[in-house]
Amino acid sequence: KTTIFCPADTPEVNVSEIELQGATVYRVNGLIDDCGRIVGEGKARAGWFDTSTLKEPYRIEGKKTMGLELAEQLGWEVPDLIFYPTGGGTGLIGMWKAFAELEAIGFIGSERPRMVAVQASGCAPMVRAFEAGTEHAPRWEDAHTIASGIRVPQAIGDFLILRAVRESKGFAIAVPDEKISAALNEVAREEGLLLCPEGAATYAAYRQSLADGRVTKNDRVMLFNCATGLKYPLPPVTRTLDRHQPIDYAKL
Repeated sequence: KTTIFCPADTPEVNVSEIELQGATVYRVNGLIDDCGRIVGEGKARAGWFDTSTLKEPYRIEGKKTMGLELAEQLGWEVPDLIFYPTGGGTGLIGMWKAFAELEAIGFIGSERPRMVAVQASGCAPMVRAFEAGTEHAPRWEDAHTIASGIRVPQAIGDFLILRAVRESKGFAIAVPDEKISAALNEVAREEGLLLCPEGAATYAAYRQSLADGRVTKNDRVMLFNCATGLKYPLPPVTRTLDRHQPIDYAKL
């Protein structure tokens, strides 16, 4: 039996697909860390097995696959930078672990990508902690962003995220929702790729980093898109055409 707790405004398709696959889903009037507290209490009182972020080994080991496949597909090299949408941070932590293990078994050398933690301006605890030089990131109050996957007010693995970013000589960057929306629209129109808002945040962050000089056009950069844009509400199309009426083709 699997019981899932998610924020009340989680996109409907995510909730529905989890329920359809056999879990019991509850919408919680709070954020993802509020859901985590409920799970923690249930673990203590009901003996649940907690599969939330960094509470078990399987997800971090699975996330390593991104780093393994990235190195393999680049001929056992790594890019200069990796921009990763960072909420709980398991993907960024997992890839950093994968690169260390690949070097240990001789598949890659000592070169590492600069790891870039991408957050939204409305919820950027890692950016604030990175800029302040602290090891932990205090909870971000009034967290809000259209990119709900990175709307994590307080990450349990904050020190691991910050450690990977600093060891790699990378950085943490926040982008506002309007730039996330603009990036999503631009990539859809120009590249035909329907990004999720979290993935669009990495493109907005890349553009911003190019502008401020933290990245150059000669750098080989990997942007991660962690889901499909189909899981989020899309702009409605309201135009209609009556096939029974005369059609003015010049106006179409």
